[in-house]
Amino acid sequence: MRSPAAWLRGVRHPEGFHGRGVRHGFFEGWYVKLVSEDRAARWAVIPGVFKGLADARGERDEAFVQVLDGLTGRSWYHRFPIEEFDAAERGFDVCVGANRFSAAGAELDLPQLRGSVGFAGPLEPWPVTFGEPGIMGWYGMVPFLECFHGVVSFGHGLTGTLDVEGAPVSFDGGRGYVEKDWGSAFPSGYVWLASNHVDAGVGDGSDASLVASVAIIPWLGTAFRGFIVGFRHGGRLYRWATWNRARERTLQIDDDRIRWSLEGPDGILQLDARRVRGGLLHAPVRTQMHQRVEETLDATVVLRHVDRDGRVLLEGTAACAGLEVVGDTDRLLAL
Repeated sequence: MRSPAAWLRGVRHPEGFHGRGVRHGFFEGWYVKLVSEDRAARWAVIPGVFKGLADARGERDEAFVQVLDGLTGRSWYHRFPIEEFDAAERGFDVCVGANRFSAAGAELDLPQLRGSVGFAGPLEPWPVTFGEPGIMGWYGMVPFLECFHGVVSFGHGLTGTLDVEGAPVSFDGGRGYVEKDWGSAFPSGYVWLASNHVDAGVGDGSDASLVASVAIIPWLGTAFRGFIVGFRHGGRLYRWATWNRARERTLQIDDDRIRWSLEGPDGILQLDARRVRGGLLHAPVRTQMHQRVEETLDATVVLRHVDRDGRVLLEGTAACAGLEVVGDTDRLLAL
């Protein structure tokens, strides 16, 4: 069990490790996205840990590094002994075996990816303040939530070359992204999407980065539909969230697309995401810490941001988008 001091430290440092002292039913993972300058190489590498996995031998712990090839949809899950996992509590610094992930970059020693990719320039996290401790707002201070979320970097440049399945691939001039989750379980139904490759028809999309999620949130014996959306462009972060008085105008989830419109203090955001088949990744649920969920890095999102005065601030298409549609979406829509 975490001490009050460790809990407060975790609120102030969402990028750090939250599992020190937690022994049962816990997961934490960092989602590290690497896209080459020409967008021909798109990879997600996810280091993390499961604590209190239940199997025929009883409860056990394990570390892992998951790998997703965003172009082909292939995925791999590499297990490691828990002793080969280490992570800082006050910053982004994670080691799993010979693989290390930090604010400086990623050092990889995996069958699919070997080498080093540097992160050019400082990371750009969701700001953590007293009134808004990261992407979850004041919900991030509620200890009994089943799943917590953090944005470690909306976007940063990449440098270096990786050996990708035996062939050298340059990531010089590429773009990276880092986010993370931790807690006891993923939501029973949710939609998540993220892209920092925005081709703008109106406005400047050069630094644009979008992360958006809507999920079933258990709350004191009941549940509600909670959402968090951050859209960073033009040097400013715009927010639509359950905690900042924003509201959903529409949410439609079909077999091939998600249509979502939100309104709040930062204006109106319209999203139209096209679903494509992806790769299978492992995610935690309460009854089973390994559940395979489908994720892609090849979705596209048509987006439009209009301010409160009706001016179009940014309009265009987000490419190389990560997208997950998981679980009981009928219940999600009904809430």
